[in-house]
Amino acid sequence: MNFVKTTEQSSNFNDLEKMSVHELLTNMNREDQTVAVAVQKVIPNIEKLVNEIVPKLKKGGRLFYIGAGTSGRLGILDASECPPTFGVSHDVVIGLIAGGDAAIRKAVENAEDSKTQAWKDLEAYNITNNDVLVGIAASGTTPYVVAALEEANKHNIITGAITMNVGSPLALVAKYPIACIVGPEFVTGSSRMKAGTAQKMILNMISTSVMIKLDKVKGNKMVDMQLSNEKLVNRGTHMIMEVLHIDEKTANSLLLEYGSVRNAINNYQQ
Repeated sequence: MNFVKTTEQSSNFNDLEKMSVHELLTNMNREDQTVAVAVQKVIPNIEKLVNEIVPKLKKGGRLFYIGAGTSGRLGILDASECPPTFGVSHDVVIGLIAGGDAAIRKAVENAEDSKTQAWKDLEAYNITNNDVLVGIAASGTTPYVVAALEEANKHNIITGAITMNVGSPLALVAKYPIACIVGPEFVTGSSRMKAGTAQKMILNMISTSVMIKLDKVKGNKMVDMQLSNEKLVNRGTHMIMEVLHIDEKTANSLLLEYGSVRNAINNYQQ
């Protein structure tokens, strides 16, 4: 298949080693400012995918992210933040990376080239057509990710994709592709930069909008967040103070008694 990988095109800047630190930072920032505009253009595609994810999760299904390298790590990051932020269990949003957990910290050689391992990794979680699978790959060509979606399609599982190349194998195999074109990287081919930033933004948008539609946010508050440290207990206390118009001591007592902002508000007796 012939298609142009915009992620591999030569940088708009040359002689980087001759730039001052200020010039390097300014030019990187200039490039980064284009990312939000690129993401804005694919909001309709993100919306279509979110509208498929929400009903599945409401019925007890799960959202899987799968990727390799930076893309896999970003999926795992987004998945890992859902339990503390929204109070869901760790098996609602699941991130998988080529090479397994060891690849989160260190690259695992050739892991992304396997066309069979991804489905084995998903089968370990007993993935079914009650779930949704989202493949993440800036290039859109990663064999591990593309093969995962191909097999998922055979099992009638909803598939989405986040890639930076229109017409890529990943974009073509996904039922709900999101192809966000961010253009050449500041350092040619270093897709951890603009491409990674765009992926992170899109993942934030997917998981946050899904969780809001699952009633994990009230008003604009994370009412189901886990109270896993003092900062979050203080944040929860101030949420309760604001909603119920009560003093800090009373709000803190309610929070500690009922274990969550939502329960404290719902059980408050004037």
